[in-house]
Amino acid sequence: MLDSPVWAALTTGNAALAEGNSLAMRYPPEVAPFAAVAGETPASFEALASLTSAGERVALVGLGVLDPPAGFRIERQASIVQMILETPATAEPAGPEPVVLGSADVADMIDLTGRTRPGPFGPRTIEFGRYIGIRADGALAAMAGERMRFDRFVEISAVCVDPGHRGKGYAALLMMRLIRQMQGRALTPILHVFEDNVNAISLYERLGFRWRKTMQLTVLARY
Repeated sequence: MLDSPVWAALTTGNAALAEGNSLAMRYPPEVAPFAAVAGETPASFEALASLTSAGERVALVGLGVLDPPAGFRIERQASIVQMILETPATAEPAGPEPVVLGSADVADMIDLTGRTRPGPFGPRTIEFGRYIGIRADGALAAMAGERMRFDRFVEISAVCVDPGHRGKGYAALLMMRLIRQMQGRALTPILHVFEDNVNAISLYERLGFRWRKTMQLTVLARY
């Protein structure tokens, strides 16, 4: 499951959000750009093509470098690190009390993620699960939340802090709050981060995450 996180999530924990069939599945684009195929076969990519429109982009995550499938061009390939936390959470750092973010906060969440670029975040991404944030003088200063889920694993995502509030420990505070809540439900936190994002990886390691495996992110654009 961990080696095919998008497929695992779309077919189990996030099945309510899934579009597709036994060969290819995806999230609605307003939720996330991620898609997955049952296997790297012509039939699977034909099924994926039927789920996309001309010019549309989808992101796949797997272990190997993907060759361009028929009907698509490769727009981006990058190495990402899958990290996992299997030890008890450390003490939550001191700081402002996080607030639960809801539909009324989506515009602020899109603004913050658009400026900080932690990863894709759309108008329906919040449907994945619980998102929390820190507000300063009414403005959203930091946020983090839950994304893909399958079996006992839940992915922490959209970890971002407004540049004017960096260095205050907000990312660690929000992540530890989510981690403690997950572990209280017997769930195991995971996350994915670009391999060259050394600052984020260093933070995650300090929080107890270990580097599980290097994977490949491939963004496909439909002809």
